Parts: sequence; structure tokens; C-alpha cells
Amino acid sequence: MTVTIPAQSLSDFVSDIFTAAGCSAAESTRIGQYLVEANLTGHDSHGVIRVPRYLQMLQDKAIVADATVDVVVDTPVLAVVDGRYGFGQTVGPQAVRIGIDKCKKTGLSAVTLRNAGHTGRTGDFAEMAAAEGLVSVHFVNARGSVLVAPYAGVDRRFSTAPYCVGIPRPGQPPLVLDFATSIVAEGKVLVASQGGKKIPDDALIGPDGAPSADPHLLYGDYTPDGPRIHRHGRGAIRAFGEHKGSGLAFMCELLGGALTGNGATQDGQRFANGMFSFYIDPKVVDPAGFFDPEVARYTQAVKSARPATPGVDVLVPGEPEIRSRAKRTAEGVPLPDDTWASIIGAARAIGLDERRIQAATR
Repeated sequence: MTVTIPAQSLSDFVSDIFTAAGCSAAESTRIGQYLVEANLTGHDSHGVIRVPRYLQMLQDKAIVADATVDVVVDTPVLAVVDGRYGFGQTVGPQAVRIGIDKCKKTGLSAVTLRNAGHTGRTGDFAEMAAAEGLVSVHFVNARGSVLVAPYAGVDRRFSTAPYCVGIPRPGQPPLVLDFATSIVAEGKVLVASQGGKKIPDDALIGPDGAPSADPHLLYGDYTPDGPRIHRHGRGAIRAFGEHKGSGLAFMCELLGGALTGNGATQDGQRFANGMFSFYIDPKVVDPAGFFDPEVARYTQAVKSARPATPGVDVLVPGEPEIRSRAKRTAEGVPLPDDTWASIIGAARAIGLDERRIQAATR
């Protein structure tokens, strides 16, 4: 069963939860907007299902409210940024803003971000750069989040190590490629464990090498509205694409983790996202203006391919998110009952006024 909530109402409710937890109004609004945006684009794994985890991290002082980044290295084209364990929805955009501003001055920039709280959907940052006409590429890792088995292995060695590219298109939504280098993001296993969309039958691997889709393999035992603790599971998520996805995950760990100073993931470490990003201004690379029309031409060429299944469109990166955003903006955000119950429980636990909770459930 699911409950469907209008996007703005859901964003406002999440914002009120984090205000009650001690975050500023501005940060709380930002968290609500970014999480609900993930739901709108169909990435429920990075949406409001994260609320209880974020609150627990805040309570455990694993994440810091209202942080301002520390710029450790600052050159005309390069910045090394320490997020100081702030919410990813706060320090992530600060780091991206630095990259955008440098790129607009020089045509090219690179920014490393370390010690950031969960940065959420990386596609948000690609869209932020694309809105200002910039191409961007992002390599991300998650220190302390050891979840994914490498190709031909069964033991966990990688985080889900996302990779993202954004391409601006004048007058149209950008092309955004954004994916975990695992078959599924950990959050999708979380969604499945709470009654949401099931994961593929081979998304997980057990210690015996057998593929599985059972979230208990990742989390161990759990109650319907209780926490999911991946350290309690005996299995792993599989890297996508056999050796190719595993290799890309490895490079995301080295670029997003080692190069940034965040550290490639390992057990027993404080959770933090690291991100290596670079930004390119097409107007500087391509003063003749070839890029934009060529992107449009090639996008149409790809979409004009005959579909393998009649009636099923050939899609380009970012198109599923565009369709989901339109549908869910109009109809509301669907949440599994277990997910909604866990959010309500978390809101009560941090002391949100019961009248506000009751208003959200109507």
C-alpha cells in the first residue's frame, strides 16, 4: 500500500521536521526541497526515505547543521573544499557554486569536496551547472559505506560510487546521466525493504556467491518501520556491468575518495561523501557554436532508432526523470506505507508538534 502526498506539502513537512531537529529554516527548506526533488525525478532511494537516517546522523553528531565549507586550496581554476561534515544539501551546492564561478571566469575548473554529509542525488549538481550553460562531470564516493562486491568477488569493497555527467541544452532540460556503479543504489534496497519497488533478482550476492533480491541479505533482520543497518547483513550489492562497472566503481573511489582527501571507503570510518567534479564552458571550447546544434542532432538521431519493443520509446539520459517529475508534480509523490510510517515515527521522536504531524497525515 502507498500514500500519495503533494510535493510541496511533503517538502514543507520535511522542512518542519528538520527545523524541529535544530537546523535553521534555510537549511531545513533546502533539505526538504532536495529530498522531494529526488522523489519527483523517480529516485526514491535518495528522497524522503532518508529522513530518519539524516535525523539519526544529526543526533549522533555524524553530521553538522548549518555548516560552511572550508576552502583549503584556492587557485583560479582549482579548489579543494572541506565540507566539515555538513549536510550534503548545504555543503554540496556550496562546492558546486565555487566550481561554476571559477569555470565562468576561466572556461574550465575542477573542485574536490571531502567530508560532506550524504549529498543525495548527484544529478541535482549537474542540473545546477547546466542551468548556467556548463558541462559537468562528477565522481563520487562514500567513505565508511562499504556495500558493493567487486567483479568476481563476494566481499564488500566499494561504496555505491556514483558517476554523473550533465550536458546543457538551450531551451530544454539538460541531458543528465546519473547512476550508482552498483546494479542498484543502496537506497533502492532500502526502498524495497520498506514495501517499495523490488530490486532485480541478481542485484545482491551472498557469501556463497549466489545472486539474490532479498534485502535481508544486506541488512540482516529488521522490523517494518525500524532502522536498516547494512553492517548487520552478510551479503553485498553487485557492481553493474561485470568488470566494466566494477572498474568504474574503483575509479570513482580513487577520484572521489583518494584524490579529494575523503578517503576510499573502508569499514570503521565516519561516513562522508567525497566528490571530484570538473566544469567546462562550451562557449570557450567551441566559439564557433558547433556544440549545441550537434547535441540536438545526435540526440534526435539516437531517439529515432527503432525500438526493440513496439510502443516503448528509446530514451536519452535525463528523459525518465523529466517524465517522472511531470507526473509526480501533477499527481503527488507516492510513498510506501512503511516509508511514511518511518518518517512519522522519526518526526515524533525529535519532538515535532503532534498537530503538525496530524495535519501532514490528512
